Amino acid sequence: MNVVVTEYNDKWKQMFLDESNKIKDIFVDELIDIHHIGSTSVPGLKAKPIIDIMPVVKDIENIDRFNEQMAELGYECMGEFGMKGRRYFRKGGDNRTHQVHIFQADNKEDVHRHLAMRDYLRTHLEEARQYGNLKESLAKQFPKDIEAYMNGKDAFVKELEKRALLWYI
Repeated sequence: MNVVVTEYNDKWKQMFLDESNKIKDIFVDELIDIHHIGSTSVPGLKAKPIIDIMPVVKDIENIDRFNEQMAELGYECMGEFGMKGRRYFRKGGDNRTHQVHIFQADNKEDVHRHLAMRDYLRTHLEEARQYGNLKESLAKQFPKDIEAYMNGKDAFVKELEKRALLWYI
């Protein structure tokens, strides 16, 4: 997977809205809420141009019944994909456009973690700028190595997440 980090794009919000409406049509009664998360949800933040969507549902076990409908939208169904209590879907293969991270409503830890990061970065602009610059630098350093890119930002993200969660509570 190529690692590309771009300037913030105003179209990302509309891309989230368009895709979230399609997802709402699939999960209907199971869905409690749906959030735009990740870097593309933070105005002004440099990001990989991949829209992260977080549906919050009543019962995570019921989500597997919708795999075929998600596949019809172009999503690859990945199950928990390394995170217990999540259902993960990705769209676009090596040129990924969307990722869907589904959590059950009572999984407060994961739901709050994602919302805390988003809201913290939306209100702490200097830290968002630093994060964006780090991602841009790592993408230039590791344009064909997503693992090295992820490893390069891991310590920064963990510290940022700690501050975000303390702030969010």
